[in-house]
Amino acid sequence: MLSFILRRFVSMIVTLWLIITLTFFLMHAAPGNPFEKEGKGLPDAVAANLNAFYNLDKPLIVQYGLYLQNLVKFDLGPSIANSSDSVNKIIARGFPVSFQLGLVAILFAIVTGIALGVVAALRHNRLIDYVAMVIAVIGISVPSFVLASLLIKYLAVEWKLFPTATWGTWQHVVLPALALAFSPIAIIARLTRTNMLEVLTAEYIETARAKGLSPATIVFKHALRNAILPVVTLLGALIANILTGSFVIEKIFAIPGMGKYFVAGINNRDYSVIMGTTVFYSTLLIFMMFVVDVLYSIIDPRIKFHGKEREG
Repeated sequence: MLSFILRRFVSMIVTLWLIITLTFFLMHAAPGNPFEKEGKGLPDAVAANLNAFYNLDKPLIVQYGLYLQNLVKFDLGPSIANSSDSVNKIIARGFPVSFQLGLVAILFAIVTGIALGVVAALRHNRLIDYVAMVIAVIGISVPSFVLASLLIKYLAVEWKLFPTATWGTWQHVVLPALALAFSPIAIIARLTRTNMLEVLTAEYIETARAKGLSPATIVFKHALRNAILPVVTLLGALIANILTGSFVIEKIFAIPGMGKYFVAGINNRDYSVIMGTTVFYSTLLIFMMFVVDVLYSIIDPRIKFHGKEREG
Protein backbone atom coordinates (compact mmCIF):
# COMPACT_ATOMS: atom_id res chain seq x y z
CA MET A 1 0.00 0.00 0.00
CA LEU A 2 2.81 2.42 0.87
CA SER A 3 4.59 1.79 -2.42
CA PHE A 4 1.31 2.39 -4.26
CA ILE A 5 0.83 5.72 -2.48
CA LEU A 6 4.39 6.81 -3.30
CA ARG A 7 3.98 5.88 -6.96
CA ARG A 8 0.66 7.66 -7.18
CA PHE A 9 2.11 10.74 -5.48
CA VAL A 10 4.92 10.96 -8.04
CA SER A 11 2.40 10.43 -10.82
CA MET A 12 0.21 13.21 -9.38
CA ILE A 13 3.13 15.66 -9.34
CA VAL A 14 4.11 14.84 -12.94
CA THR A 15 0.51 15.10 -14.14
CA LEU A 16 0.04 18.45 -12.40
CA TRP A 17 3.31 19.78 -13.88
CA LEU A 18 2.18 18.77 -17.38
CA ILE A 19 -1.19 20.51 -16.90
CA ILE A 20 0.49 23.68 -15.62
CA THR A 21 2.99 23.70 -18.48
CA LEU A 22 0.41 23.10 -21.22
CA THR A 23 -2.01 25.68 -19.79
CA PHE A 24 0.74 28.28 -19.40
CA PHE A 25 2.09 28.04 -22.93
CA LEU A 26 -1.29 27.61 -24.63
CA MET A 27 -2.64 30.65 -22.78
CA HIS A 28 0.32 32.77 -23.88
CA ALA A 29 0.10 31.44 -27.43
CA ALA A 30 -3.13 33.37 -27.95
CA PRO A 31 -2.58 36.73 -29.72
CA GLY A 32 -2.19 39.87 -27.63
CA ASN A 33 -2.02 40.28 -23.87
CA PRO A 34 -4.26 41.75 -21.12
CA PHE A 35 -3.16 45.32 -21.88
CA GLU A 36 -3.64 45.17 -25.63
CA LYS A 37 -7.33 44.36 -25.62
CA GLU A 38 -9.52 46.26 -28.04
CA GLY A 39 -11.15 49.22 -26.38
CA LYS A 40 -8.68 49.56 -23.50
CA GLY A 41 -7.04 52.60 -25.08
CA LEU A 42 -3.94 52.49 -22.87
CA PRO A 43 -1.05 54.75 -23.91
CA ASP A 44 2.02 52.83 -25.05
CA ALA A 45 4.08 54.00 -22.07
CA VAL A 46 1.42 52.87 -19.57
CA ALA A 47 1.03 49.49 -21.29
CA ALA A 48 4.83 49.05 -21.26
CA ASN A 49 5.00 49.80 -17.53
CA LEU A 50 2.18 47.34 -16.78
CA ASN A 51 3.85 44.65 -18.88
CA ALA A 52 7.07 45.20 -16.96
CA PHE A 53 5.26 45.12 -13.59
CA TYR A 54 3.67 41.75 -14.36
CA ASN A 55 6.85 40.42 -16.05
CA LEU A 56 5.03 40.13 -19.38
CA ASP A 57 7.90 41.89 -21.15
CA LYS A 58 10.30 39.06 -20.31
CA PRO A 59 10.92 36.02 -22.54
CA LEU A 60 8.22 33.39 -22.17
CA ILE A 61 10.53 30.78 -20.70
CA VAL A 62 11.62 33.29 -18.02
CA GLN A 63 7.97 34.02 -17.19
CA TYR A 64 7.37 30.29 -16.92
CA GLY A 65 10.31 29.85 -14.55
CA LEU A 66 9.15 32.76 -12.37
CA TYR A 67 5.65 31.33 -12.22
CA LEU A 68 6.91 27.91 -11.10
CA GLN A 69 9.16 29.59 -8.54
CA ASN A 70 6.20 31.47 -7.03
CA LEU A 71 3.98 28.40 -7.27
CA VAL A 72 6.36 26.39 -5.09
CA LYS A 73 5.82 29.07 -2.44
CA PHE A 74 2.00 28.75 -2.92
CA ASP A 75 1.90 32.26 -4.35
CA LEU A 76 -0.47 32.41 -7.33
CA GLY A 77 0.26 36.07 -7.93
CA PRO A 78 -1.88 39.21 -8.17
CA SER A 79 -4.92 39.50 -10.38
CA ILE A 80 -4.09 41.47 -13.51
CA ALA A 81 -7.61 42.84 -13.81
CA ASN A 82 -7.53 44.00 -10.19
CA SER A 83 -4.00 44.44 -8.84
CA SER A 84 -5.26 44.98 -5.28
CA ASP A 85 -6.67 41.44 -5.22
CA SER A 86 -4.47 38.34 -5.19
CA VAL A 87 -5.45 35.04 -6.80
CA ASN A 88 -5.03 33.34 -3.42
CA LYS A 89 -7.69 35.66 -1.97
CA ILE A 90 -9.98 35.12 -4.95
CA ILE A 91 -9.81 31.35 -4.49
CA ALA A 92 -10.32 31.68 -0.73
CA ARG A 93 -13.40 33.78 -1.43
CA GLY A 94 -14.91 31.79 -4.27
CA PHE A 95 -14.05 28.17 -3.53
CA PRO A 96 -16.18 27.73 -0.37
CA VAL A 97 -19.24 28.66 -2.44
CA SER A 98 -18.31 26.32 -5.29
CA PHE A 99 -17.44 23.58 -2.81
CA GLN A 100 -20.81 23.84 -1.09
CA LEU A 101 -22.63 23.67 -4.42
CA GLY A 102 -20.46 20.81 -5.71
CA LEU A 103 -20.75 18.80 -2.50
CA VAL A 104 -24.55 19.01 -2.47
CA ALA A 105 -24.68 18.04 -6.17
CA ILE A 106 -22.27 15.10 -5.72
CA LEU A 107 -24.06 13.71 -2.65
CA PHE A 108 -27.45 14.11 -4.31
CA ALA A 109 -26.19 12.41 -7.48
CA ILE A 110 -24.67 9.45 -5.64
CA VAL A 111 -27.63 8.80 -3.31
CA THR A 112 -30.34 9.33 -5.94
CA GLY A 113 -28.47 7.53 -8.71
CA ILE A 114 -27.73 4.42 -6.64
CA ALA A 115 -31.29 4.35 -5.23
CA LEU A 116 -32.80 4.59 -8.73
CA GLY A 117 -30.48 1.90 -10.05
CA VAL A 118 -31.22 -0.51 -7.20
CA VAL A 119 -35.00 -0.02 -7.42
CA ALA A 120 -34.92 -0.41 -11.21
CA ALA A 121 -32.94 -3.66 -10.91
CA LEU A 122 -35.22 -5.09 -8.22
CA ARG A 123 -38.30 -4.19 -10.30
CA HIS A 124 -36.79 -5.25 -13.61
CA ASN A 125 -39.11 -4.82 -16.63
CA ARG A 126 -41.76 -3.16 -14.50
CA LEU A 127 -43.07 0.38 -14.55
CA ILE A 128 -40.55 1.78 -12.06
CA ASP A 129 -37.72 0.27 -14.12
CA TYR A 130 -38.95 1.96 -17.30
CA VAL A 131 -39.48 5.29 -15.51
CA ALA A 132 -35.97 5.19 -14.01
CA MET A 133 -34.39 4.45 -17.39
CA VAL A 134 -36.37 7.23 -19.10
CA ILE A 135 -35.05 9.63 -16.45
CA ALA A 136 -31.55 8.29 -17.08
CA VAL A 137 -31.81 8.81 -20.85
CA ILE A 138 -33.09 12.36 -20.38
CA GLY A 139 -30.33 13.10 -17.88
CA ILE A 140 -27.62 11.93 -20.26
CA SER A 141 -29.13 13.70 -23.27
CA VAL A 142 -29.99 17.13 -21.86
CA PRO A 143 -27.01 19.47 -21.18
CA SER A 144 -26.85 21.00 -17.71
CA PHE A 145 -27.22 24.57 -18.97
CA VAL A 146 -30.45 23.64 -20.81
CA LEU A 147 -31.81 21.97 -17.69
CA ALA A 148 -30.77 25.02 -15.65
CA SER A 149 -32.79 27.28 -17.96
CA LEU A 150 -35.84 25.03 -17.64
CA LEU A 151 -35.55 24.90 -13.86
CA ILE A 152 -35.34 28.69 -13.69
CA LYS A 153 -38.31 29.12 -16.04
CA TYR A 154 -40.69 26.76 -14.25
CA LEU A 155 -39.55 26.37 -10.64
CA ALA A 156 -38.31 29.92 -10.11
CA VAL A 157 -40.15 32.27 -12.48
CA GLU A 158 -43.55 30.63 -13.07
CA TRP A 159 -44.11 28.59 -9.90
CA LYS A 160 -41.89 30.77 -7.65
CA LEU A 161 -40.74 27.81 -5.54
CA PHE A 162 -37.09 28.85 -5.40
CA PRO A 163 -35.07 32.08 -5.81
CA THR A 164 -33.98 32.90 -9.35
CA ALA A 165 -30.35 33.79 -8.67
CA THR A 166 -27.73 34.97 -6.15
CA TRP A 167 -26.60 33.06 -3.08
CA GLY A 168 -27.21 32.97 0.66
CA THR A 169 -29.73 30.36 1.84
CA TRP A 170 -30.37 26.67 1.22
CA GLN A 171 -33.08 27.60 -1.29
CA HIS A 172 -30.39 29.11 -3.51
CA VAL A 173 -28.55 25.78 -3.63
CA VAL A 174 -31.43 23.59 -4.82
CA LEU A 175 -31.80 24.59 -8.49
CA PRO A 176 -28.09 24.78 -9.42
CA ALA A 177 -27.40 21.54 -7.54
CA LEU A 178 -30.21 19.81 -9.45
CA ALA A 179 -28.88 21.11 -12.75
CA LEU A 180 -25.39 19.84 -11.93
CA ALA A 181 -26.48 16.50 -10.50
CA PHE A 182 -28.99 15.38 -13.12
CA SER A 183 -26.51 13.96 -15.64
CA PRO A 184 -24.40 12.13 -12.99
CA ILE A 185 -27.63 10.72 -11.52
CA ALA A 186 -28.47 9.25 -14.91
CA ILE A 187 -25.01 7.71 -15.36
CA ILE A 188 -24.91 6.25 -11.85
CA ALA A 189 -28.47 4.89 -12.12
CA ARG A 190 -27.82 3.09 -15.40
CA LEU A 191 -24.52 1.66 -14.20
CA THR A 192 -25.94 0.54 -10.84
CA ARG A 193 -28.94 -1.09 -12.49
CA THR A 194 -26.79 -3.00 -14.99
CA ASN A 195 -24.41 -4.28 -12.32
CA MET A 196 -27.18 -5.11 -9.86
CA LEU A 197 -28.92 -7.24 -12.49
CA GLU A 198 -25.68 -9.10 -13.08
CA VAL A 199 -24.83 -9.52 -9.39
CA LEU A 200 -28.34 -10.69 -8.43
CA THR A 201 -27.90 -13.75 -10.68
CA ALA A 202 -24.51 -14.69 -9.22
CA GLU A 203 -24.05 -17.99 -7.40
CA TYR A 204 -23.19 -16.44 -4.03
CA ILE A 205 -26.49 -14.52 -4.09
CA GLU A 206 -28.35 -17.78 -4.75
CA THR A 207 -26.45 -19.31 -1.84
CA ALA A 208 -27.42 -16.39 0.41
CA ARG A 209 -31.07 -16.89 -0.54
CA ALA A 210 -30.79 -20.62 0.16
CA LYS A 211 -29.46 -19.84 3.64
CA GLY A 212 -32.63 -17.89 4.36
CA LEU A 213 -31.08 -14.42 4.58
CA SER A 214 -33.54 -11.56 4.40
CA PRO A 215 -33.95 -9.74 1.06
CA ALA A 216 -32.62 -6.53 2.61
CA THR A 217 -29.45 -8.28 3.81
CA ILE A 218 -28.92 -9.89 0.41
CA VAL A 219 -29.40 -6.62 -1.48
CA PHE A 220 -27.54 -4.17 0.75
CA LYS A 221 -24.85 -6.33 2.34
CA HIS A 222 -23.96 -8.68 -0.50
CA ALA A 223 -25.25 -7.47 -3.87
CA LEU A 224 -24.94 -3.69 -3.61
CA ARG A 225 -21.39 -3.75 -2.31
CA ASN A 226 -20.17 -5.47 -5.46
CA ALA A 227 -22.55 -3.65 -7.79
CA ILE A 228 -21.28 -0.19 -6.86
CA LEU A 229 -17.60 -0.96 -7.50
CA PRO A 230 -17.79 0.32 -11.10
CA VAL A 231 -19.59 3.41 -9.77
CA VAL A 232 -16.66 4.10 -7.44
CA THR A 233 -14.25 3.96 -10.37
CA LEU A 234 -16.33 6.62 -12.12
CA LEU A 235 -16.49 8.95 -9.13
CA GLY A 236 -13.32 10.80 -10.11
CA ALA A 237 -14.65 11.58 -13.57
CA LEU A 238 -18.10 12.46 -12.21
CA ILE A 239 -16.64 14.82 -9.63
CA ALA A 240 -14.55 16.46 -12.36
CA ASN A 241 -17.67 16.81 -14.50
CA ILE A 242 -19.62 18.42 -11.65
CA LEU A 243 -16.85 20.81 -10.63
CA THR A 244 -16.00 21.99 -14.14
CA GLY A 245 -19.67 22.08 -15.11
CA SER A 246 -20.31 24.36 -12.16
CA PHE A 247 -18.49 27.18 -14.00
CA VAL A 248 -21.36 27.49 -16.49
CA ILE A 249 -24.06 26.86 -13.89
CA GLU A 250 -22.58 29.46 -11.54
CA LYS A 251 -22.68 31.99 -14.35
CA ILE A 252 -26.32 31.18 -15.17
CA PHE A 253 -27.46 31.41 -11.53
CA ALA A 254 -25.19 34.40 -10.69
CA ILE A 255 -23.44 32.43 -7.95
CA PRO A 256 -20.29 34.11 -6.51
CA GLY A 257 -18.12 31.00 -6.80
CA MET A 258 -14.96 30.09 -8.68
CA GLY A 259 -16.82 29.96 -11.98
CA LYS A 260 -17.58 33.66 -11.78
CA TYR A 261 -13.92 34.57 -11.40
CA PHE A 262 -12.73 32.04 -13.99
CA VAL A 263 -15.12 33.33 -16.67
CA ALA A 264 -14.21 36.93 -15.79
CA GLY A 265 -10.52 35.99 -15.98
CA ILE A 266 -10.97 34.61 -19.51
CA ASN A 267 -12.89 37.70 -20.63
CA ASN A 268 -10.22 40.00 -19.17
CA ARG A 269 -7.27 37.86 -20.31
CA ASP A 270 -6.28 37.73 -16.65
CA TYR A 271 -3.42 35.24 -16.86
CA SER A 272 -2.97 34.96 -13.10
CA VAL A 273 -6.61 34.11 -12.42
CA ILE A 274 -6.79 31.62 -15.31
CA MET A 275 -3.61 29.87 -14.20
CA GLY A 276 -4.53 30.00 -10.51
CA THR A 277 -7.98 28.44 -10.94
CA THR A 278 -6.59 25.83 -13.35
CA VAL A 279 -3.81 24.83 -10.93
CA PHE A 280 -6.20 24.75 -7.97
CA TYR A 281 -8.86 22.64 -9.66
CA SER A 282 -6.29 20.35 -11.29
CA THR A 283 -4.73 19.68 -7.89
CA LEU A 284 -8.13 19.01 -6.37
CA LEU A 285 -9.24 16.66 -9.13
CA ILE A 286 -5.97 14.72 -9.23
CA PHE A 287 -6.18 14.26 -5.47
CA MET A 288 -9.79 13.08 -5.77
CA MET A 289 -8.73 10.46 -8.32
CA PHE A 290 -6.19 9.22 -5.80
CA VAL A 291 -8.85 9.04 -3.06
CA VAL A 292 -11.11 7.06 -5.41
CA ASP A 293 -8.33 4.51 -5.99
CA VAL A 294 -7.90 4.05 -2.25
CA LEU A 295 -11.66 3.80 -1.69
CA TYR A 296 -11.84 1.12 -4.36
CA SER A 297 -9.46 -1.07 -2.37
CA ILE A 298 -11.38 -0.46 0.87
CA ILE A 299 -14.74 -1.41 -0.66
CA ASP A 300 -13.31 -4.55 -2.26
CA PRO A 301 -10.79 -6.16 0.14
CA ARG A 302 -9.74 -8.58 -2.61
CA ILE A 303 -7.82 -5.74 -4.28
CA LYS A 304 -4.29 -5.28 -2.99
CA PHE A 305 -1.68 -2.75 -3.96
CA HIS A 306 1.82 -4.08 -4.25
CA GLY A 307 4.58 -4.52 -6.78
CA LYS A 308 3.83 -2.89 -10.08
CA GLU A 309 0.25 -4.02 -10.46
CA ARG A 310 -3.08 -3.92 -8.69
CA GLU A 311 -4.01 -7.52 -8.09
CA GLY A 312 -7.42 -8.81 -7.14
